[in-house]
Amino acid sequence: MIFENRYDAAIQLIALLREYKDQDAIVMAIPRGGVPIGYHIARALHMPMELLLTKKIGHPLNKELAIGAMSIDDSVIDGTYKVNASYIDSETVRIRQDLNERYKKFMGERQPADLKDKVVIIVDDGAATGATILAAVQMIRHKAPKQVVVAVPVASREAAARIRQYADVLICPLIPGNLRAVSLFYHDFSEVTDEEVMELLQEM
Repeated sequence: MIFENRYDAAIQLIALLREYKDQDAIVMAIPRGGVPIGYHIARALHMPMELLLTKKIGHPLNKELAIGAMSIDDSVIDGTYKVNASYIDSETVRIRQDLNERYKKFMGERQPADLKDKVVIIVDDGAATGATILAAVQMIRHKAPKQVVVAVPVASREAAARIRQYADVLICPLIPGNLRAVSLFYHDFSEVTDEEVMELLQEM
């Protein structure tokens, strides 16, 4: 199976998410690729949609190695890495400032939604390693949701297995044996721009 584009991927997910229609649920879309998919899901299932802004905290000796992740108001740190606390503190300040600037750009003065006792549906356009989604799940758990659902069109077997350990439900129509890149499972995997994200948010 190869998706025509993100709209096609959203249609596939909507069919698998029908049971959540009209529930007290919210779609949390990971920018930027997850936003068009989240938009169509939210519209079809009569839910609000918000952005799930997260950013990894890189290791001081290798920025590509994630030792944790942050959202605007929360963070998760992998304690297996022995990293100086002052480094984590300085990175926290820097990353939080960046996330707040991005949130204001996309959402203006709107306050983040209260997720307590809600069904939270995390949406992205795919999961190769699952690291971003796993960090998001852990941070959303701190908000006391009723249920955490992850909905992605395609995920590697490894990512799917890891996500199932932390999320209550994984909705994923395609779990190939070999996923070198999410883009290979779309005919059209055009970059989603900030402007497109803002237009979709304004239409919600």
